Amino acid sequence: MLNAIGMLIVAAALGLACVTGRSWSVRRRALIRLYAMDDHRAAAPGPAGRDAALGRWLARSGYRRPNAQALFVAATAACLVVGFAISQAYRQLVFRPLLDAVSNVPGSAGDMLALVLQGGPWILFVLAVFVPTLLVRTRRRSRVRAIEQDLPLALELFATMAEAGLGFDAALANIVKAQGLDRPLVTEFVGFQHDMLAGMPRAQALRQLAHRVDVPSLTSFTSALIQAEHVGASMAETLQHQAVDLRQRRRENALLQAQALPVKLVFPLVVCFLPGIFVSTLAPVLFQMVQVANSVVRSGR
Repeated sequence: MLNAIGMLIVAAALGLACVTGRSWSVRRRALIRLYAMDDHRAAAPGPAGRDAALGRWLARSGYRRPNAQALFVAATAACLVVGFAISQAYRQLVFRPLLDAVSNVPGSAGDMLALVLQGGPWILFVLAVFVPTLLVRTRRRSRVRAIEQDLPLALELFATMAEAGLGFDAALANIVKAQGLDRPLVTEFVGFQHDMLAGMPRAQALRQLAHRVDVPSLTSFTSALIQAEHVGASMAETLQHQAVDLRQRRRENALLQAQALPVKLVFPLVVCFLPGIFVSTLAPVLFQMVQVANSVVRSGR
């Protein structure tokens, strides 16, 4: 009797343990799934992330007003409406007369031209919509080009002033005073000075400068300065090495562009020069051949 009761108690305990373990495993899997969904939602690019990316892109292009994103979105919407109007005007005023003229072209050339004309409204619409994006991209490229042009001279001035005994902040103040504020690099240096005056540490201000500009040459310059400050290296030697390295990289880029120039000249040479050369050299021969052929035909008659 006691053995039977003991066996029932053990069986009940085992059943309770199994149920408890199963429920805990189910709960654990549910919690893991919930955390995974939360992580996925946090990693998903939401509207806030897209707005931040748009703001960073506009800021790196030089548009840093608080309403820059709203103006860009409004300009894109306005260009969308204008592009739709232009495509409809093209469809009503230009497309039909051109289609009638192209339909008279014999062979498959007329069909190909008709397909191109049918895609004309969509091409105009897409070009009009992307006008603000192209303008911002052009501004970004010109800004990067200006910074890369001004940075070697700034590094040379930094190195010269550091060798003369001036500190980094004093040299930066002299460079800002010597150059105009209309240059993008000087504008970024002024922003760096404002960060320093606001109480930000120099290393963090340099990281903010590299993050705002996002130019590889300036990023390497700020990284070298941060490393030199952390390890206690000489600022003058660091600036001199950076100036030499940047000058060497500019020389290598100039050599690469010079080596790529013959390849780039092939297309204009083939399209522009060779037809003129062929016409100037072969035109007299072709004219004489036509005259001979005409004389032979007339004598045969």
